[in-house]
Amino acid sequence: SRLKSQIVTSNSTIPPERIERQILRVRALNVMLDADLADLYEDETKSLNRAVQRNVSRFPADFMFQLTDEEAAALRYQFGTSNEGRGGRRYRPYAFTEQGVAMLSSVLRSPRAVQVNIAIMRAFVKLREILASHHQLARKLEEMESHYDAQFRAVFDAIRELMQPPQKPRRR
Repeated sequence: SRLKSQIVTSNSTIPPERIERQILRVRALNVMLDADLADLYEDETKSLNRAVQRNVSRFPADFMFQLTDEEAAALRYQFGTSNEGRGGRRYRPYAFTEQGVAMLSSVLRSPRAVQVNIAIMRAFVKLREILASHHQLARKLEEMESHYDAQFRAVFDAIRELMQPPQKPRRR
């Protein structure tokens, strides 16, 4: 269930899977981090954030927010990024919601930025479609379960278990 086409920009091709992997779930929102966006735009994170700060009135809290120390530490641990003081980031990353990414297109005007924003918007739409189909499937399963007796309980339990996202093994 991946996007089939690839987005061709002025200098390169961006696989949709690359964008989809960079959409994270933070504070119950789908977001992209400033560094990932800057990488896609082929720009420096510092330059992207400077452009945003020059236009800060376009980015209310539901479009962009700065991660807390705890959220930033959790991401550092999860993805193995470098620690502050060892050549890593010296400030907490900014997270952009779908609306914030769309607003970036009015701030960053390069042809590359336009093409990347189109690709990102398509990835967010695809993610919403997948989530909606998951909820529909769960609702249909509940309806079916109410119509059948207890002998199918094991089948329904197994299906529900398959619908859960895989859990990552813990490191010892």
